[in-house]
Amino acid sequence: MQIKSFHRAAALIAAFALAACGDGAPSAAPAVAAASAASTTGSSSTLSLAAQVGEKMFVDARLSGSGQLACASCHDPKNAHAPANDLAVQPGGADLKAAGTRAVPSLRYKDVTPPYADLLDNPDGISVPGPGGGFAWDGRAATLAEQARIPLLAANEMANADVAAVVAELKAGAYAELFRQAFGADVFADTDTAFAKAGLALQAYQLEDRSFHPYSSKYDLYAGNKIGGTLTPAEVRGFKVFADPQVGNCASCHYQGAGLNGSSALFTDFSYEAIGVPRNPAIPANADPAYVDTGLCGPLRSDHPPAAGNTFCGMVKAPTLRNVATRKSFFHNGVMHSLEQVIRFYNTRDTLPEIWYPTVGGKPKATPDAGFPSYGLVKTQYVGGKVKKYDDLPPQFVANIDTQMPLDGRKAHSAPPMSEQNMADLVCFLNTLTDGYQPPASAPSTSPCTQ
Repeated sequence: MQIKSFHRAAALIAAFALAACGDGAPSAAPAVAAASAASTTGSSSTLSLAAQVGEKMFVDARLSGSGQLACASCHDPKNAHAPANDLAVQPGGADLKAAGTRAVPSLRYKDVTPPYADLLDNPDGISVPGPGGGFAWDGRAATLAEQARIPLLAANEMANADVAAVVAELKAGAYAELFRQAFGADVFADTDTAFAKAGLALQAYQLEDRSFHPYSSKYDLYAGNKIGGTLTPAEVRGFKVFADPQVGNCASCHYQGAGLNGSSALFTDFSYEAIGVPRNPAIPANADPAYVDTGLCGPLRSDHPPAAGNTFCGMVKAPTLRNVATRKSFFHNGVMHSLEQVIRFYNTRDTLPEIWYPTVGGKPKATPDAGFPSYGLVKTQYVGGKVKKYDDLPPQFVANIDTQMPLDGRKAHSAPPMSEQNMADLVCFLNTLTDGYQPPASAPSTSPCTQ
């Protein structure tokens, strides 16, 4: 992991020497293709027959055990195909009273995601291969079609009894004839075949409909040197924080350069990292102290058993940061609920661990000191005791924690890597990754992100 950071440092420092549009921001080259800058949502006239089926399936609540939950219920098109609420995990099941175990990710910008591999080539072309790719937080699905199977059959999600139950609803539904046109007149003759085609339909819809990969953010205008894409001074500074390996170092995992399969500016390198996100008591499964989510090592995938010495345990996928400012819950367990809080966690996980993790054996203060931060997960200040750092990762896997900046393991109460200005500027830049940007008709009013 340190090798990745070192080599990217050289590449990004070189990038700083290039100014785009004369605003002093790091070069966005290679720029997103001009055609990608416009947002155009697919329609039935432009989608293949299979994708048209997928479009109808995506909003069809009948394809759930409860009859009330569609793909779009959790992957809201109006919220970048992610949940519109701030729940850590979403309700599901036959009665909508079952809880998930992980936060629901966005379905945007998945079209070039490669299948999971233990040694996936890093898209920066320099870093050593490592675990990467795949769908879901643990990469256990190789394609979008395989990913679609997971929620359809999961007991705590769409909760269909079996494959046959899904196919029966499709066969009886209003678009059954369209399904036959797309996949053959006798497609419903074999249940397994019909279910597989249903997955391919959802995959086709996500691949073909531009709403899943619109490239319509301010950053895309900037990258394409288009009118309206000039970054403000704060956004420029934030971009530098994002890319600087000695400050934010976000680009180390959320890579914005030329990527795999001809992609560019995806703001992810498809890699997996263990960063010791705090345990989330809002997840019902976590009420059982024995329940542990170790990402690549389970419990939802079983090919990397959580044995001592397994260097993959604790790793989860680094998602794209596109539309990250629209999220209302963050990380695989949804433990945080604002972008600012996430950035502050990265900045102070090591320097102020007592505001992120529980303290054991200490004496709580009736009133925190004036300087005790209020932005952490822990609101109580303790005297004495021991901070239970990395409380959601078994001790035998703590060695797997990534030590790249800004999570470099520096001593508690030492100076954090980012200043207040760095963090504020970084938030400004990350807001430029939100799709649907419309340049203002007149100069924006004074705000922290315009200065």
